[in-house]
Amino acid sequence: MLVVAAIGGNALLQRGEPLTAERQRANVRVAATALAQIVRAGHQLIVTHGNGPQVGLLALQGAAYKPDEAYPLDVLGAETEGMIGYLIEQELENALGHDHAVATLLTQVVVDPKDPAFRNPTKFVGPVYSQAEAKARAQAAGWTIAQDGDHWRRVVPSPKPIEIPDLRVLRLLLDQNVTVVCAGGGGIPVMRRDDGSLAGVEAVIDKDAASALLASDIGADALLLLTDVDAVYQGFGTDQAMPLADLTPDEGRALDMPKGSMGPKLLAACDFADRGGLSGIGRLADALAILNGTSGTRITRNKTGENQ
Repeated sequence: MLVVAAIGGNALLQRGEPLTAERQRANVRVAATALAQIVRAGHQLIVTHGNGPQVGLLALQGAAYKPDEAYPLDVLGAETEGMIGYLIEQELENALGHDHAVATLLTQVVVDPKDPAFRNPTKFVGPVYSQAEAKARAQAAGWTIAQDGDHWRRVVPSPKPIEIPDLRVLRLLLDQNVTVVCAGGGGIPVMRRDDGSLAGVEAVIDKDAASALLASDIGADALLLLTDVDAVYQGFGTDQAMPLADLTPDEGRALDMPKGSMGPKLLAACDFADRGGLSGIGRLADALAILNGTSGTRITRNKTGENQ
């Protein structure tokens, strides 16, 4: 099977952990161990990942130097894609004993510059703050901020991904049985000019939506959305919470899920399953078990795990 595995931001940085290279590498090493099991089981693998904390940190570093010369979000996205891709590539090579090729591909993803998301920023980036500190930083830097659990964070536009022009390169790598790390942080957001050329835009694309588009366009058999929760729960956070092992896309969309966490994952999973693929949501450590149907939540059109 060709599997797209999307690693949530928690695989790289747990909430409250310091944004250090050492901490991120340690977390990536754990993630690589789980991903290597998929390759060892004989599957082809594409890895995507989040970048919210990292791109926000780079933005802060740039603003601290010369705010009027700070790099735009598309450039920061490319930087984080290279940085995180390097860590995943190296640790995955180590986990596989260096007997399997792994490569990182900086991936452009086209968005519509008229997407209404540009007028309604929702994507969390950077570290968490108290409400008072977040408001002060927003006033000084012109940010938009929003509440994220018990804390506050910067939010930026998150337009819908509509095209991945770098698929041609990705197919060449897959033809050579290379495990590819790509579309990190949802990919580098770009738009098409009237003459067909590409230009970067100020945004951060949702990683799960980009992963679903990638899985569909590349013809993947399965999409795994890996996080720190073992399954999709009905009534999550209540005394009546119940894990759901199997769902159809319609059943998944009918569930009321938090918009900032499980909601986007479930929507992306349902979109891919609607196209005939197998979607799985669950804990990173259970990646292969989710694929095999013994853990997590699986979303398929016929609710049996068999594509039609």
